[in-house]
Order: sequence, then structure tokens, then C-alpha cells
Amino acid sequence: MWQKRLIVLLIPGLLATVLDRLTKIWAVNTLKEQPMKSYLNDIFRLVYAENTGAFLSLGSGMNDNLRYWVLAVVPVLVLLYIFFHVLTAKNLHIVQQAAFGFILGGGLSNIYDRIMEGRVVDFMNMGFGTLRTGIFNVADMSIMLGLFLMVPFLFQSQAPAAAATTPEAAAEIAEEAAPEVEESEEESTTQEETAEDADQSPDNKEGA
Repeated sequence: MWQKRLIVLLIPGLLATVLDRLTKIWAVNTLKEQPMKSYLNDIFRLVYAENTGAFLSLGSGMNDNLRYWVLAVVPVLVLLYIFFHVLTAKNLHIVQQAAFGFILGGGLSNIYDRIMEGRVVDFMNMGFGTLRTGIFNVADMSIMLGLFLMVPFLFQSQAPAAAATTPEAAAEIAEEAAPEVEESEEESTTQEETAEDADQSPDNKEGA
């Protein structure tokens, strides 16, 4: 089972990582030291930025030692936990497995930049007027996509036990109940035969 889950986990994870690496290289070569580019009536912008913090520059004001532990070591531990959770958890839907793959791929790519480069390249921004997102990258998009795919499962209610019974389980229950039915029928037949014998006994005939 874990082999299939590993494949489902790796496909979106590797896709997110490769796209993020390629687009960051493109951003460094194309957008660095260039003016902002605006598209779709300024809804979408391309603007180069180097982020020393976490998602949307959170934690960029920390000192170097604290930032290393909070933004590199702790996230690695969290991603390792997610990885082993996906491989070992019971009743994990394939969509959830893929969602965790997107989260792992995006998270690992950004963590690699923080550890190896000390900063993460961001280059996209969206919004309307003054209401805008922070500057982000493909890895951030991958993480958000994974979280979005997880949302329906957070509100999924547990089905009643009777409704959740599989056909195989129902067959086993029927087989277990069959001997009890047969025993009841045998007891009923025995009681009827005993009653008939009692009616036909000499005592009953004399009384008649």
C-alpha cells in the first residue's frame, strides 16, 4: 500500500519542485533589477523580490540564528512528519495524498532556498487597487493548492456505521446470523413435535 501512496505523493511533489526551480531561475535572469510589469488592468504583477522570511515575508525581521531554526529546521521536521503520515495513515483519500504532495514539494523547494541561499526568490503579486497579496512564488502556490484540496475533507462528516458497512462485511454478518435462524427453526419444530406427541399420549386419549 505504501508504495502506491509514495507514487501519488511524489508526482505532484516533484512537479511543484521542478516548476518552482525553473521559474525562480527565469525570474532571476529576467526580472531582477527590472521595473515591475503589470497585466490584466494591474490585477497581476511581475515584480522581483528576495524574501528572507517565510510565506509573504513573515519572520523576515528575526535574527539569523532564530530565523534558521524557525524557518528551516522546524519546517523540515514538519514535512518529515507529513511524509511518514501519508505513508502510514489509514483511510487517506488519494486526493489528500496528492494534496500533501503539493505541500511537500513547495515546502521543500522554499526550504532549500532558505538553507542554501539564505533567501527565497518571489516574483508574483495579485490584487485590486490597494487590496493586494504579498509577493509570492510557485512554491507558495503549490502549498496553497494543497491546502485548498484538503478543505473538503475537513468538513466531511463520518457516515453512520450501518451505511458504511461494506458488502463483504454485510455478507459476513448474514453468514453469522444464518446458524442462529436455523437453530430457532429447529427449536420451533421440536416444540411442535413435542406438543403433537403430548396430544396423542394415552392419558390424553382416556381423558377424551
